[in-house]
Formats: sequence, structure tokens, C-alpha cells
Amino acid sequence: MTAGEKGFLVTIIKTRNLTKKFGDLVAVDDVNLEIEEGECFGLLGPNGAGKTSLIRMITAVSPLTSGDIWMLDGDLRSHSQQVKAVLGVVPQLDNLDPDLTVFQNLMTFARYFDIPKREAHRRSMEVLRLFQLEDRCNSRIRELSGGMRRRLLVARGLINLPRILVLDEPTIGLDPQAKYLVWHKLVELKSQGVTRLLCTQNMEEATTLCDRVAVMHQGKIMSLGTAADLISRYVGNKIWEIELNSEEKGKIVNELENRGLDFEIVGDKVHIFHLESGESLNGLVDSPEKLRRRSATLEDVFFRLTGRSLAE
Repeated sequence: MTAGEKGFLVTIIKTRNLTKKFGDLVAVDDVNLEIEEGECFGLLGPNGAGKTSLIRMITAVSPLTSGDIWMLDGDLRSHSQQVKAVLGVVPQLDNLDPDLTVFQNLMTFARYFDIPKREAHRRSMEVLRLFQLEDRCNSRIRELSGGMRRRLLVARGLINLPRILVLDEPTIGLDPQAKYLVWHKLVELKSQGVTRLLCTQNMEEATTLCDRVAVMHQGKIMSLGTAADLISRYVGNKIWEIELNSEEKGKIVNELENRGLDFEIVGDKVHIFHLESGESLNGLVDSPEKLRRRSATLEDVFFRLTGRSLAE
């Protein structure tokens, strides 16, 4: 995160009681957020959680049902054009123009920001080099692989030198090499003071890139903090796993309850949380091979807060 001149954090995006409804459906439900200038803020949640609806309001694409959004020290409603001028957006869906070349896509996009032609040319070549696409400069969009298109979308989002970059699943479909290239470039933006709002379902991505994350479910913010804080708060730093079979399942579950342990049944396993030492598990299983200890992850937190059932 960056600090103001006197060392205080500077809020660049703020929402208060933000709500979005589609008829009787409440997609975003009374959301309050403060995002600091220069940080990478992650927005996590299953499909249908309201993430995209929230992002569409923040990027002034979709009107608010109620509540407020402040960006760059002003009400978004009254100065959306000024905000859009310093806003970069990397959408989840590919909206590149298939009739234009890679270079033409960037040059055309630069016109929306009134970037002079010579400067637009310079910036276009710079972002193409940044994402290793310069050799595809004159290729048509339909000639690119899916991974190349994703990288081009990220490159296009930087063409106006944004102060705020909003990314909706930026590395979806990328192979490991391309994913880490994009991650590296997004980390580099931190030194330039660029605020990044990252919407992702990739828990590794959120853990690697984000200073803080908010877990969203059914339109609400369930919890917010650093990945380490959330892991410690909801599951503990280590998780014990016990393999179950049908004969012993009931006995083990009853014994875990009697011992007052925090646990969850996950398929043919039991996950036990907030337990640093295995002494409380003595005598629980007849074979040590059935007991395993591993590091907790943000994905464990995600499941505890949003459940494991599919919700479309």
C-alpha cells in the first residue's frame, strides 16, 4: 500500500451501503468497502456472488440502485468521466475487435482517451513488448491463441496509464508461463502506485498478488483482511485431515464433538481446524496413515465462508 505525504493511507475507492437490484434479485447487498491507493485488493466469491455487478458499478457501467461510491475524492455519479479517464479495465469476456490487427486494437482503444497518435503508437508498442506480443503486432485477433488474447486484454487496460486498474479474472485460461508473466507485471505496477482491484476465483492468485481480500457471497461481504489474517481467523495455520470409512465415520465424528474440536466433513475426510498440536487427536484413529497435517490456504477459508455447494 502507498501512503500519503504524512504517512497516512489514502482511500481511493470507497463504497457506502452500495446495493444493486435486478427486480427482486439483490445482486449486491449493502456493501461497504474502502480500497487504499496503490494496493492490490482482491474480490473473491463463487459464481453469482455479486462480484461482477459490484465491479460494473465501480467502473460506472451499471447504475447504482442505492448507496454511494466515491473515487478519487469525489462522488462517482457527478464525475464519472474524470474517473473513466484514469481507469483501466480488463474484462472477463473477450471484447477485442476481430476485424482489426493487434496493433490496430490498441490504437483504436487509445482514441477513447484522446491520446495523441504518436504517443498512442509508443504506448502500444511498449505494452506489446511488456506482454511479449510484439511479434504479433500485425496479426488479426482471430489468429491469436486464447492466452495471447488474454495478455492483449491486460495490455490494452494499461494503454491510458491508469491510476486504478480493474481486472476481472485476468489469467483465466492462461498456461503457467503466461500466468506468471501477467502476475509479474501486475506486481510491478505496485511500485508505480497503481491501485489494482482484482476479481478472481484463483486462490493462489489472490494470495500471491493481493494486499487484502474480501470474500463475497450472496451479494454480501462475508469477511475482509489479508490472506494470512483470514487463514488464521477462520481455519488456523495448520489443518489436520482424517480419512474416513463408512464403519468408523459416526464414531470419529462423535468423538470430535465430545472433544470440542472445530471440524468439517469433506467427502471421505474430516478437516480439523485451529489445532496446532495433534495431542487432542490421540487414540482417534487406529492407523497413523489415516491422519495428515498440512498448511491451511485461502481456499480453505473460501469454503468455510461460502460453503461447498454449487450455487448458480
